[in-house]
Amino acid sequence: MNAIKVVVIGANGTLGRAVQEALRGRGHEVVTASRKDADVHVDITDPESIRAMYDAVGPVDAVAVAAGSVPWKPLGELTTQDVRAGLEGKAVSQIELVRQGSVRLPAHASFTLITGILAREPLLTGSVASLVNGAVEAFVRAAAIELPGRQRINAVSPTVFEESMGIYGDTFAGFDAVPVARAANAYVKSVEGHRTGEIFQV
Repeated sequence: MNAIKVVVIGANGTLGRAVQEALRGRGHEVVTASRKDADVHVDITDPESIRAMYDAVGPVDAVAVAAGSVPWKPLGELTTQDVRAGLEGKAVSQIELVRQGSVRLPAHASFTLITGILAREPLLTGSVASLVNGAVEAFVRAAAIELPGRQRINAVSPTVFEESMGIYGDTFAGFDAVPVARAANAYVKSVEGHRTGEIFQV
């Protein structure tokens, strides 16, 4: 595949750094975007910030998202604001990236969003994460038939990473952890491939 220009959003996290490395290793030009310490500043929960990011990066061939936050609380302790915060932090934010990007990016462009294993394997205190991941995956399937031109959209849905077990290991007891590089390869598959409306489980 010829080298393309990819903006990686959430570039400073464990996954974001691995996605950068994988894409650069394939010869692609990577523009990093994050709240801090990146080529371009972006707060994905702020539509104006997303607009400014797209203005700053100019034409790109692909958008790869490795960002999104949700609250982890027992169901009985969740507030309406917690639910809204989760939806804004990982679902509405990614939908807005696609909504704005679809009218700015070229006809061949692609979007790769992030979900997670809780969409299919729920955990205690993870009801908002399950809700949001499921919403993003449903959006990906629906948007795939509406994007203009030949634009594509997929999502990567990883389990817990080996590199994060020291932090999240107790929460994900019994889960088979995977190296973050495996999830990064799923982004490469999405960016360089031809599939759309897919959820790449890792």
